[in-house]
Amino acid sequence: MNPFILKPETQAFINQHLNANIADLILKKSVYTTEDLKLIIEQIEAKKRCQKKLPTWFNTPNIYYPNKLNIEQTSSKITAQYKASLINGDTLIDLTGGYGVDCLYFSKKVKNITHCEINETLSNIVKHNYNVIQADNIKTVFGSGIDYIKNNLKNYDWIYIDPSRRHDSKGKVFFLNDCLPNVPKHIDLLFSKTNNVLIKTSPLLDLSIGINELKHVKTIHIVAVNNEVKELLWVLEQGFNSKINIETVNIKKDKKDVFNFYLDDEKQASPAYHLPLNYIYEPNAAILKSGAFNTIAKHLNVYKLHKHSHLYTSKSDVEFPGRRFKIEAIIPYNKKKIKKLNLTKANITTRNFPDRVEDIRKKLKIKDGGDTYLFFTTDINNEKIVVITQKAK
Repeated sequence: MNPFILKPETQAFINQHLNANIADLILKKSVYTTEDLKLIIEQIEAKKRCQKKLPTWFNTPNIYYPNKLNIEQTSSKITAQYKASLINGDTLIDLTGGYGVDCLYFSKKVKNITHCEINETLSNIVKHNYNVIQADNIKTVFGSGIDYIKNNLKNYDWIYIDPSRRHDSKGKVFFLNDCLPNVPKHIDLLFSKTNNVLIKTSPLLDLSIGINELKHVKTIHIVAVNNEVKELLWVLEQGFNSKINIETVNIKKDKKDVFNFYLDDEKQASPAYHLPLNYIYEPNAAILKSGAFNTIAKHLNVYKLHKHSHLYTSKSDVEFPGRRFKIEAIIPYNKKKIKKLNLTKANITTRNFPDRVEDIRKKLKIKDGGDTYLFFTTDINNEKIVVITQKAK
């Protein structure tokens, strides 16, 4: 940390120039040295990223920000609040504390929090910010979280860990044992200190790989925000050896779409199939990640269009965790017939279809946008079709 950043005049300059053009700031004659101006710009860029993502930090005076990459990688307020809803008790330790966002929201549910961070500068920044925010029930520790629990006798109600991928694993299949810390390697240590472990991973992790690498997986939460999967949350419970529950959530501005199922049930579910009826449904991103393609059809009493299409249909409108559309027409995939629709603009989705969206647009000269939604897909007769729809009200 550089105390220059926390000077009142520096903080005032940062706040006055939050919406300034960075290039102009660099070129403009300044009272600051090149090195000081560089530090100020880093603070401006990082703080701007917090305006929507981390409003508590953005709206609190004298917060010290790490580099913007660290802000990009940290949890948002929305996902941190969701994680906090999963835990309870008196004690929690975060072995990979980072910028401390998750710990702040955990601290609203748990009496005593320990934040471990292996980067000394970041640990000092977090300690300063917690003092400013008055998060008095969080203790910060500089050093390896794994080493810290090895070297003390304390047990915890929860251990939280957010392992990071090693740089040399880029481009390879994502395994937890490629991460730092190596959770599978230390799983017995974790369970010697707690009965409950919460692990955050990237959506890139395949569910089957994570299950094979870990022990006592009880629940996997697939968390999407505005139909973009942000993280996977793995709840491990000491001694648990039963059916794994999958909980999907898509958090939107006005509501949450939730769909839960047991992983084993998906393998046994046998959905019914049908040609498109009056409505068509597209599951949200969290459900698509979960692989609940058969279970959702059974639970919601809707038909699948094709084994590999992952689109659903029904005669009557149903509440569905995803996008809902009213079907206006169904035509074969034929350029002449599509041209007769006289569409110059439409929203296009492909599912189980050989052509890419950009190729279809180029071929049919249809721009993006408008109120019409076209689904290019394959039906139960293995025919390529176009389903013309409007959003269901």
